[in-house]
Amino acid sequence: MSKSEEKLQNNQEIQGIIEEINELRSKKNAIILAHNYQPPEIQDIADLTGDSLELSIKAKKTDADIIIFCGVSFMAETAKIVCPEKTVILPSENAGCQMADMLTAEDLRKEREAHPDAVVVTYVNSTAEVKAQSDICCTSANAVKVVNSLDADTVLMTPDKNLAKWVERNTDKKILYWPGYCPIHDKLMTRHIESVRRQHPDAVLMAHPECPMDIIEMADFVKSTSGMLTYARESDNKEFIVATEVGLLYPLKRQNPDKKFYPAFDEMICEDMKKITLVDILNALKGQCRETTIDEQVRQKALMAVENMLHIPRKG
Repeated sequence: MSKSEEKLQNNQEIQGIIEEINELRSKKNAIILAHNYQPPEIQDIADLTGDSLELSIKAKKTDADIIIFCGVSFMAETAKIVCPEKTVILPSENAGCQMADMLTAEDLRKEREAHPDAVVVTYVNSTAEVKAQSDICCTSANAVKVVNSLDADTVLMTPDKNLAKWVERNTDKKILYWPGYCPIHDKLMTRHIESVRRQHPDAVLMAHPECPMDIIEMADFVKSTSGMLTYARESDNKEFIVATEVGLLYPLKRQNPDKKFYPAFDEMICEDMKKITLVDILNALKGQCRETTIDEQVRQKALMAVENMLHIPRKG
């Protein structure tokens, strides 16, 4: 068989899988969510794409009975926290988050005892158990607003030290932090930025707040993934250096075909975000994947931390 024939056969097989996914999605009243870092073929078949919490909130507003969450484990947990009445399935059960795993509920209990006057602000990139031990959650987009809204002088931020340091630059409050980090963002170095800037001197640098502080200081703008998508769409700039996981370049290019996007470092790849395949989604719809479950007491406490974030005053 020639390469062209193999390619045609592969395309036909893929199309057959997609057709079966669509049939089952409709039959079972399921919705497919895909994070912005997911592979292109996963984003292409998703009903909704975006940031993790954003997706969960949007999914709650739908009448879907089943959520197929294409992301990592804490994202599926967050969907279950927000949408307890829906069945939530992570198609690849071993798609985890190294940063979320850097902090346990027991770790946080000890930190609270050590800093009893601190309000605990936990990034949504965390386990349900950790959220349940927190006072309020935040996202990468609203972390500064959440912290500045609090009636407290001291804040303990978990689990991401880089996000905490970004917030510290934008608040008068005392910021304590857990020493966790995203290994994908934390590997980015100034020499990578200097190299890509030499190649593309007219490009604007957009950096995710999970990046180290020396990268943040080099950035023209600091944005969440959805923030980057919005900024690129509305900006008059035509070239962008993107300092986050390389999966975001796909929706950036798709939404802005007249603009150019360059990875800050092409090795910023989250292997966990690439684990889910079309076959995994099909298997999930066939009922061959385990449902995401959370202890109800844990879920209610975690939901309170999420809702506290959603209800912060607009002036915050």
